[in-house]
Amino acid sequence: MNLSSIEAPLLNWYRKNARDLPWRHTRDPYKIWVSEIMLQQTRVEAVKPYYARFLETLPDVYALANAPEEQLLKLWEGLGYYSRVRNMQKAARTIVEAYDGRFPADPAKLQKLTGIGEYTAGAIASIAFGIPAPAVDGNVMRVVARLTGDSRDVFDPALKKEYGKRLAPYISKTDPSSYNQGLIELGATVCLPQGSARCSACALSEYCTAYREGRVEMIPAPKQQKPRKIDLRTILIIQSDTEVLVEKRPDKGLLAGLWQLPSLDGHRTEDEVLAHARRFGLDVIRIEALTPAKHIFTHIEWQMIGYRLTLSALSEIPEGMVSASLERLEADFPLPSAFSAFLPYLRKKKAKQ
Repeated sequence: MNLSSIEAPLLNWYRKNARDLPWRHTRDPYKIWVSEIMLQQTRVEAVKPYYARFLETLPDVYALANAPEEQLLKLWEGLGYYSRVRNMQKAARTIVEAYDGRFPADPAKLQKLTGIGEYTAGAIASIAFGIPAPAVDGNVMRVVARLTGDSRDVFDPALKKEYGKRLAPYISKTDPSSYNQGLIELGATVCLPQGSARCSACALSEYCTAYREGRVEMIPAPKQQKPRKIDLRTILIIQSDTEVLVEKRPDKGLLAGLWQLPSLDGHRTEDEVLAHARRFGLDVIRIEALTPAKHIFTHIEWQMIGYRLTLSALSEIPEGMVSASLERLEADFPLPSAFSAFLPYLRKKKAKQ
């Protein structure tokens, strides 16, 4: 199948069927960049409120470059993969210092910025600057694999590079933005994964090798999932009538440098938790077991139990922890979504006061 045939039908389809998304109303490279980073491994509908809040608070690359880290992480709270926003700030500082606050249009220069890979560079270059550079994400991989009947492993990074080179000569010179976004949109809404493809609604079905040969459900081959590592955790809500304790995670590793509810490795008994609290000099007047919860990261699954420890007072704060009111906790401390199942217990406590 010759990819040169798809430009006209793809552009026509996209212009009529593209979803109305806030980042599609701008050519500002900063705003496009923010949306692309947020959309990595996150659903479109979930991104919308984050995108609006982020741009309202940090409207340009200078604001991002100068933002305090706690503010940055709070804006990102719930999106996960916090290294993404830290890398954004590093890139923003480079853009301010090396490019006088202006995004380079050259995809090669964009790729040298921290956290910007080949796909993101191509997306910014084509959407913001009208440069016919490929932007190959998982959706585009699936579309091109089916169009060409390629049954190889689309999760192979080498194949992603090959597809970029393969597409490059055929990207629309007059509207590369709509061409790239059209392929992405087609993969996101029509050319869906196994068993969900809507071939009857596809503007490119007559050009599709997999459709013609009845192999749509076989291409691409399903990804072989590695079993996740199970990590047992005990989560502690330690609070007085007015304050709750939080601690900062290590600077390296999972959720590096973020605030969390105090936690212990393994599933601990009530007696073990009370002994741990006594070692910190905490005067616990009541302990309650909480409903277990789990949180799935990409390669790790946290299986969590929890306890709420009510203190007579917070006269002494254990080393490595800080105390905060619920209002301050919600406003100033970015807690990862991994702990979201336990946060309602804080609100219940406040409601009883």
